[in-house]
Amino acid sequence: MLIEYAIASFFASAAFGIIYQAPRNTIIKCGLVGMFGWVIYISLVWEEVDSVPATLIASFVIAMVSQMLARIYKTPMIIFSVPGIIPLVPGSLAYDAMRNFVQNDYSVAISIAAKAFMISGAIAFGLVFSEVLNQIIKKMRQRKAQLR
Repeated sequence: MLIEYAIASFFASAAFGIIYQAPRNTIIKCGLVGMFGWVIYISLVWEEVDSVPATLIASFVIAMVSQMLARIYKTPMIIFSVPGIIPLVPGSLAYDAMRNFVQNDYSVAISIAAKAFMISGAIAFGLVFSEVLNQIIKKMRQRKAQLR
């Protein structure tokens, strides 16, 4: 089952990289970033971690891997992070929330919409936290180099 999820998330991320017009030599790497993030997410969910912290951890890892690949291949980080995040986007939750609003089932709709909002926030927070950590490490290296 995990292999099926991994393959599906690889193709979803790679396809979004194509739509996003990422350079051809990065498409497979985009797919691998998305696959890696999704495997982390689904593994945490299977271990009964709530989807919000699982999304936070997976998006943080995706951002860290994207930063590493951006340095290695001398490309912008966004080329890897945007397609890599796609499998984590709560599209089905947003759809279900809107469907329940249309059907006048407001209490369920609000609950589902709140969950989708929290997952979206976890994605954003994971990306930002990764960048903050990267900047802290960079400044520490600069200070260490200045002391030499």
